[in-house]
Amino acid sequence: MADETPLLRAQSVSLRFGGVRALTDVSFAVAQGEIFSIIGPNGAGKTSMVNCVSGRYRPTEGRILFEGRDITALRPNRRAGLGIGRTFQNLALFAHMSVLDNIMVGRHHLLRAGFLRGMAYWIGGAQREELEHRRAVEEIIDFLEIQHVRKAPAGTLSYGLRKRVELARAVALRPKLILLDEPMAGMNLEEKEDMARFITDLNEEWGMTVLMIEHDMGVVMDISHRVMVLDFGRKLVEGTPEVVMADEHVKRAYLGEVEAA
Repeated sequence: MADETPLLRAQSVSLRFGGVRALTDVSFAVAQGEIFSIIGPNGAGKTSMVNCVSGRYRPTEGRILFEGRDITALRPNRRAGLGIGRTFQNLALFAHMSVLDNIMVGRHHLLRAGFLRGMAYWIGGAQREELEHRRAVEEIIDFLEIQHVRKAPAGTLSYGLRKRVELARAVALRPKLILLDEPMAGMNLEEKEDMARFITDLNEEWGMTVLMIEHDMGVVMDISHRVMVLDFGRKLVEGTPEVVMADEHVKRAYLGEVEAA
């Protein structure tokens, strides 16, 4: 995390829907190799901020920079091509497709397309490319410990396993930055522990920078390098977990602590 240029920078980002302000003048930076978490109550603007980073929303004001490049006007598929992957708060899997095929969908930005690729089938090039992608997907399946359901339709899996498959599909892009929207939502304690371990390993072993929204404060404070708190679309505080935990507003609003009488 010593690189002087942040991998991601949001500069004075504001977002309005008609007369409603979802975000107001939010700035932050995520360094290469960080796990950076955004917390706050429902309606605080967390998902709106991630949607501005992924390209689903375009900020009303401000800029989004990735590796020093202004990507504010780029579409989501262009950002994916630059190395930004994401999961969603609500599962977005293809229920009737197998786990393997769902994860293969995540590789489509890495496929070489066009007329020459069609010709390559006759000399084995495309077959070799597909084999490479299959091997990459199998590596992800092994890493996330879902070998036993690799051929099962995604819609038949438990909720926890489906969340793991969605993570696998995002990882299949091999992103430089992965955006995780409430990856532990709806999980039991064991599933949360597994997911936290996978996220940490993706960061430490696979070198992926993580921008995460999560309501489980224990998980956030345990695995994050830095944390930003949003409330009503504004940034309240940003810093290490220790700094955020010590903030009086955070303790009152999010950790259930009250001032002594």
